[in-house]
Amino acid sequence: MTLPDTAAIPAGDDRTFQVDLRGLVDLLSHHLYSSPRVYLRELLQNAVDALTARHSLEPGASTDAFGIRLYADGSVVRVEDDGVGLTEADVHTFLATIGRSSKRAEKIAEQRGDFIGQFGIGLLSCFLVADEIHVLSRSARTPDAPTVEWRGRGDGSYTVRVLPASARPRPGTTVTLTPRADAGEWTRPVQVQALARHFGSLLRHPVTFADGTGGTPAPVNPEPAPWAVTYPTPGARSRALAAYGEEVLGFKPLDTIELDLPAVGLKGIACVLPETVPAGRRHGHRVHVKGMLLSEQAEEILPEWAFFVRCVVDAESLRPTASRESLYEDDTLAAVRDALAERLREWIARAAASDPDLLARFLQAHHLAVKSLAVHDDEILRMLLPWLPFETTDGHATLDEFARTHRTVLVTSSVEEFRQVAAIASAAGLGVVNGGYTYDRELVHRLPEIRPEASVADLDPATLTAHLDPVDRETELAAAAYLAQARDALAVFDCDVALRSFQPASAPALLVDSREARHERTRSQLAREQEGGVWGDILGALRQEAPRAQLILNQLNPLVRTAVTIAEPELARTSAEALYGQAAMLSRRPLRPAESSLINRSFLDLLAHALRKDS
Repeated sequence: MTLPDTAAIPAGDDRTFQVDLRGLVDLLSHHLYSSPRVYLRELLQNAVDALTARHSLEPGASTDAFGIRLYADGSVVRVEDDGVGLTEADVHTFLATIGRSSKRAEKIAEQRGDFIGQFGIGLLSCFLVADEIHVLSRSARTPDAPTVEWRGRGDGSYTVRVLPASARPRPGTTVTLTPRADAGEWTRPVQVQALARHFGSLLRHPVTFADGTGGTPAPVNPEPAPWAVTYPTPGARSRALAAYGEEVLGFKPLDTIELDLPAVGLKGIACVLPETVPAGRRHGHRVHVKGMLLSEQAEEILPEWAFFVRCVVDAESLRPTASRESLYEDDTLAAVRDALAERLREWIARAAASDPDLLARFLQAHHLAVKSLAVHDDEILRMLLPWLPFETTDGHATLDEFARTHRTVLVTSSVEEFRQVAAIASAAGLGVVNGGYTYDRELVHRLPEIRPEASVADLDPATLTAHLDPVDRETELAAAAYLAQARDALAVFDCDVALRSFQPASAPALLVDSREARHERTRSQLAREQEGGVWGDILGALRQEAPRAQLILNQLNPLVRTAVTIAEPELARTSAEALYGQAAMLSRRPLRPAESSLINRSFLDLLAHALRKDS
């Protein structure tokens, strides 16, 4: 196969892509924008950017000199601004060319950081709710500029007319939509006003709304952001910020942390949640860019460990994505995230140093979040490890309290191991911490870094059994026959049986068995079953001496003292199985099918024996 000589192929005429506007709008509605309601945000955004450009032309004008006026009466939606406006050339260039933004024109691109929008497709969002967009605009760049009318339709056609200056007495732009019948949900007057407040409550230019009933236009953003207001006292400021957080986020914060990053023009608040948040669950944050609400679910503004706060921030330098509904991941966002994380660390440090009551309430609700932070942050570890609560044989206690009571702190590797030994270890005077929860074992082992006098070790079953008192020789010999029957009955579980004395006397038996030991026994059993095959050879190579579980019977328990005197072999076996099953259930670990079957069988056998005896 030979390729054609490209030099011999005549050059074709240049062509222009044909754009199916309806298809493009459908693409925007299903894949770019989350909801048709964004049309109003896009109109507000264009108006704000036009006002920003107008102020660059007239830098001496006050912020209140130019504004935005919204109108909706059920038949039309109108957005009018006193911004820079468009010339006829601008209209042809920017309204008739999809994807181009007027913000790139005439050196405005050099000032792009002053504008919210950067993608030039916002006006298309209006086709989500209307089949026609009518624009009247008069440029403020040229004295006595004419008014230009642009009328775009959903089929992709448009018309442009030049009208007398009197058609729009002042510079600026008016965009009018005639909503489709199926768009009433988003274009009713009450909804337009609600959307305007939702998106524009922190805008720096005055925005008003009128519904055509003849009343005075209502302000959309009557109050500035609370962090931009001067208050008579720090307490008044703190209360105002907390009240704003409660109003916007829907909960009364445990505390409010003021955020201020001048380098990126970010201001706002972080509200500490008053209740525990499930581990790993991240809340979205309200992020405004230059006053315009960008997202209510911006998770990326804070690190993952900061799931105990929700933020409301307004920033100048953060970059929105194409949909303007989330933040673009770049170096600026990464720097902001790190800086905000440092503010949260500083708040925790202040609470630890000066407000023990606040710290206690915070840790009661969010100790897991702090533990996740302390694992990776040495400063937080030093400040807060002694204050963090852990499950121990003394109940829930801080490591500081627990280490003062117990010279050696023992830590288990799993929750089930702790549950197996907790009562007996407590009675024996051993200090054991449940290390089975996320981060706990690692943090307990770091306690000597904070308190060098403390000693920490993993709990060894031998350590526990060493604290159980042996029974005297005569008692051991009297129980020998029963113990032999019990060992034979429990051999299927690789479980040995021993007789000891320990507190509490109410505990008939203790099952000492670790997850690792069970896994090793399971592997050994599989190796035996697969002996001779390739898989059996692999398991055999891995096999170690399988550690055995141990059922330790408590001689101080009245039930056990009676059981060891049973002479009937079958009843002895059944009672040993029942004691094993009860100890396994008390450990709260998942039961294997064979163990569940044993528990049911031993219960029924004991019941049958009791009924025969009564009859």
